[in-house]
Amino acid sequence: MEYKEKINALVELMQKSTRNFALTGAGISTESGIPDYRSKGTGLWQKFDPMKVASASALRRDPAGFYNNNLKRWVEFSGAKPNAAHFALADLERKGYLVGVITQNIDGLHRKAGSQRVWEVHGHLRTCHCFDCRKSFPFIDLVNQYDAGTNPPRCDKCGGVLRPDIVLFEDSMGDDYFQATKVLSGCQLMIVVGSSLQVYPVASLPEYARQLVIINDDETPWDDQAKLVINEKSGKVFTDVLATL
Repeated sequence: MEYKEKINALVELMQKSTRNFALTGAGISTESGIPDYRSKGTGLWQKFDPMKVASASALRRDPAGFYNNNLKRWVEFSGAKPNAAHFALADLERKGYLVGVITQNIDGLHRKAGSQRVWEVHGHLRTCHCFDCRKSFPFIDLVNQYDAGTNPPRCDKCGGVLRPDIVLFEDSMGDDYFQATKVLSGCQLMIVVGSSLQVYPVASLPEYARQLVIINDDETPWDDQAKLVINEKSGKVFTDVLATL
């Protein structure tokens, strides 16, 4: 099937289905200047072992090293801007073609683009909390402490180490993930955007969908079960989808 035919087919699926969701991964944010994790040769986890630098045990074992390895990258996320794909998904939600977006990303770009119903299943970088007393703080407080020379950043109440409100390797999933599994009940169409569908349990979410469309640069384990697979940049795909609608 030619690219244009695939766009027409995707538009038709969206028009015929009434309960549609997008599931997004790191690939949707690469056009905003944020590197993904698993692309061959360029993915972050091609360069670093995530269990050594981005796991819960790495944070507990060497919190100063954990922040040295990760914080600069996370701060750069806050300066990133949504791209055409983020804005298009927000527009599709406003127009009634999407119920909302389930995202593996912690960059907050869907919310910046205007999406109203977003389930951030791996957490976000808006807040952090104390390991010991659980007191919550704005994430910028953690950043400011680090920049001022306090590493690891600490709680002003009990002195415990602060950690961001994201799901690290070895962590259990947060509330948004379990809410997502509930709202996906009756999902007629899931559009996967920029996800390798290799990280569980999120990679099992397509099981909830009656029909599946995958938009990704590389192959995924779910390609054989998808109604459509479009190996193209998500910004181009959704620009063309909106033009066709």
